[in-house]
Amino acid sequence: MQDSIEILCVELLDDHRPTVEALKKLARARGLEFGWHYLLDLTWIIHNLGAIQGQRLMDAGAGTGVLQWYLAEVGAEVLSVDRGSRGELPLRFRRRYNVRGLRPQDLAPASQVIRARLGQSGGLSALGRDLLRLTGAARVTGRVIIYNQDLKTLVDIPDASVDAVAAVSALEHNTPESLPLVVAELMRVLKPGGLLLATLGAARDRDWFHEPSHGWNYTDASLRELFGLSSATSSNYAQYDELFNALKECAELRTGLASFYSRSGDNGMPWGKWDPQYQPVGVCKVKA
Repeated sequence: MQDSIEILCVELLDDHRPTVEALKKLARARGLEFGWHYLLDLTWIIHNLGAIQGQRLMDAGAGTGVLQWYLAEVGAEVLSVDRGSRGELPLRFRRRYNVRGLRPQDLAPASQVIRARLGQSGGLSALGRDLLRLTGAARVTGRVIIYNQDLKTLVDIPDASVDAVAAVSALEHNTPESLPLVVAELMRVLKPGGLLLATLGAARDRDWFHEPSHGWNYTDASLRELFGLSSATSSNYAQYDELFNALKECAELRTGLASFYSRSGDNGMPWGKWDPQYQPVGVCKVKA
């Protein structure tokens, strides 16, 4: 692998159809939905990761998203890092994915989660749905380690201890001033030869902030500077308009729009109207 910048083309979905269908199936089984362009992001990342089984991987900015569970299904040990707490992670994830906390405070005991859920309105029904998803769900070969921490300060992860880092549409939520600090910290924990694979929003002529999704969109030049990439790094930004037009016409992404978009105007696709304002771009940076 070499350093690269790649606006994600919709052909990824057909070129890697088995991966796309596996991701959809996993999301349905775990009760999850995708961000509007996440099938592209996830497929690009998984393709570029190559061999996954037995690897120690980081999902940076993971939340409770699909990637960490997919990687564990394939047999990876996944460090699931997010600045938001997942201390009360739902039961449907815990047993199947051999989930534990990196520190005691990173994951509350299951009994505490059950008590908290029962104390909420509709908690019994929600708990029942969680338990139903556990039925017949054998453990996978991989595992997920929860670490609730800001990506700029991964103080509990040693240098050169991770085979690859993946960040799905997460790094753009940092300011342009703080993003290089995040990149430096992610590179620190990577082993030599390891990959940082990050998807962000692409901008054609100038960097800009998309308020509904609370994320920055970056030009080719800005990505090179923020990620410390040389002028020789390959890029397909010359095809920006062509790729964006194809994205806007992608029926699979349009018809598969997650239901949560229709409930709010404060998101990446306000009120569920298909109207992409930016397109995803993948950055690959290899640790020397």
